[in-house]
Amino acid sequence: MLSGLQILVLEDEFLIAMDVEHLCLEHGATSVVIARELGEVPTAFEFDAAIVDLMLGGQSTLDFAGALAQRSVPFVFASGYGDREDIVSRFPGVAIVAKPYAGSDLIEALAAACQRRREPEGELTEKIN
Repeated sequence: MLSGLQILVLEDEFLIAMDVEHLCLEHGATSVVIARELGEVPTAFEFDAAIVDLMLGGQSTLDFAGALAQRSVPFVFASGYGDREDIVSRFPGVAIVAKPYAGSDLIEALAAACQRRREPEGELTEKIN
């Protein structure tokens, strides 16, 4: 599902981050970089998609997610926090996978986000919300 992709994982819970890394690699990702706070995101790392927790150590990641959206980098939110309506209105079509989640739900949501990015402009796609 994630064949050949380089994935960024923004997650401050160590065990969850390790599980997500394993899931991504198990589903074909070539590399996974974990950042437990925004300052740890490597500036030179070129990633194809991201899994974004809404809060990292009490800091919102919404501005970072906005930058991803501007750069057309597919991503999903994986979080137990946040006002869903505000997020849905700010990031239409971006999946929010609620914690606790099944690994398959997270991977399917990320794969769908990547697929939507690859589809031609104007083609109708399924939204996952």
